[in-house]
Amino acid sequence: MICPVCGHENIQGLDTCENCGHDLRTSDIPHPGEELEALLVRDHLAAVDPRAPVSVPAGTSVAEAIRTMQEQAAEAILVTEDDRLVGIFTERDALLKVAGSPIDGRFVRDVMTPDPVVLRDRDSIAVAIHKMAVGGFRHIPLVDARGVRATGIVSSSDLFRHILHALE
Repeated sequence: MICPVCGHENIQGLDTCENCGHDLRTSDIPHPGEELEALLVRDHLAAVDPRAPVSVPAGTSVAEAIRTMQEQAAEAILVTEDDRLVGIFTERDALLKVAGSPIDGRFVRDVMTPDPVVLRDRDSIAVAIHKMAVGGFRHIPLVDARGVRATGIVSSSDLFRHILHALE
């Protein structure tokens, strides 16, 4: 690690610079360089005002799940078993796994995305954007502290709307 005060190259992990004695313990903590970076790290998902989750039991028919999505104007619904989050069913799932094939006798548990990536409302917007970009998805369920019960859902649109509003 290079000392920010004297420029001496120190062995990684030292608490103080071997040359000048400067405290290096916090030197490697990233600091936001601009307003946008600060916003992404500072604001938690709770600030985005996540929507209440629309959920259906895993044994719900695909037709009923799609009907629920239409009635609730939801791009994604959460799938639960005994009040525990087990999957997510999105418009993309409907298009790629269901469209063009008969849905009679098919259940949402058979076409959902199981074990979705989840976050908590205390996670930062930066973490959510990163998870979405790496995973290639647009919705993330929010769960309680135990990581079991769904408490909300955020979409990429929600995140970017929040960012635009905050930067105005």
